[in-house]
Amino acid sequence: MAVDSLPQDLMEGLCEEYRKNNHIHPGDFERWDVKRGLRNPDGTGVVAGITEIANVRGYYIQDGEREPMPGQLIYRGIDMSELIHGFTAEGRFGYAETAYLLLMGALPTKEQLADFETFLDLNHDLPHMFTEDMILKAPSPDVMNKLSRGVLALYSYDDTPEDMTLSSELRRAMILIARTPQIVAHAYAAKKHYYDNDSLYLHRPQPGLSMAENFLWSVRHDNHFTQEEAKLLDLCMVLHAEHGGGNNSAFSCRVLTSTGTDLYSAIAAAVGEALGLSREEIARGAASYVPAGSRMRVLRLPERRMILDDCYNANPQSVAAALEILARTNCDKRVAVLGDMGELGAIGNRAHFNMGALAAMLGVDLVFAVGSGDLAGKIADGVALSGGSVLYFPTKEEALPELRRQLGPGTIVLVKASHSMKFGWLVDRLQET
Repeated sequence: MAVDSLPQDLMEGLCEEYRKNNHIHPGDFERWDVKRGLRNPDGTGVVAGITEIANVRGYYIQDGEREPMPGQLIYRGIDMSELIHGFTAEGRFGYAETAYLLLMGALPTKEQLADFETFLDLNHDLPHMFTEDMILKAPSPDVMNKLSRGVLALYSYDDTPEDMTLSSELRRAMILIARTPQIVAHAYAAKKHYYDNDSLYLHRPQPGLSMAENFLWSVRHDNHFTQEEAKLLDLCMVLHAEHGGGNNSAFSCRVLTSTGTDLYSAIAAAVGEALGLSREEIARGAASYVPAGSRMRVLRLPERRMILDDCYNANPQSVAAALEILARTNCDKRVAVLGDMGELGAIGNRAHFNMGALAAMLGVDLVFAVGSGDLAGKIADGVALSGGSVLYFPTKEEALPELRRQLGPGTIVLVKASHSMKFGWLVDRLQET
């Protein structure tokens, strides 16, 4: 039953019951010296960690009192006013240099900066079908909200998201730096189209442009911007690149990374804090997240049976991620129903063979390869030649009876294919089993 459908008196009764059993006396916080919001009673912050990356100075303590002072923003021991003066006096963009400084701890040489900028330039593009699957099909009126969800979704496009070696984490961080502006630009375009009734304009980043120039190129419908606008945006990006570890977003990121979680989850939480959400609100939102449409929708059936409905769309990265989820899920038997991935062009046959091979290597107990063309056959070949068990059916209607038979107690079935395969019909029929 939806919350909106609850009778008002029932809802009020539930709220009253909650208040009665979930109250902590305000005096207890003082008694136990709890630093609510990580603040002392006088508003000063508490020491929660140590950082050598950045610092923000706006006051000093004299005789126990806070005294204001001219603000200072310090990155890696360098006063930002000095760094900004350096690149603006030379007529250069400064964001890439600043990002290198924050990551590496020292200013780059000319050669190091050129290599770093080249890497960012080569990684501006979002993964194949990311904009279509993750932004346009689930638009948001709040661009920052879409950025948070977009960063989290990049986990599924990373071949080794849990590899936490220094080289992998550093490369991942640099790719996030390169791709974040493009996620924002496309999220803004989707918001303008779906919520503001504007035309939809999507632009790919251009090689050779700075981060600020590429963002303006991507976000403007006519690609037009002035150098003054680009230089001003670059300056804003420099000033907001780091916050000294003291604000909620930086704190949340550091707390999550200290637990050993993946980088995407930590950055997504930091973006959530930047939205103005509390840590409790972020936790509740993550816990209550329900995928839109058939995007890894979990459907529980009697006798510990489960359907993983992920048939809204498919590409090699999302199929791999879905199969890994299936392989890691605790159950008695794992079944994967796999169909065509669309629009892969020349790599189609190899990608479908690899899909089947991966299912077998991950230990999926039985694969249903469904489709009337050559691609389903390639899936079946990949499974069989990798030592797995596979059944081939030209149509989903022909596959249904055997699939129902295989959906016994303790079985999990993953349904994965491009939307054109209309596997949603299979999901509906299986729920009737």
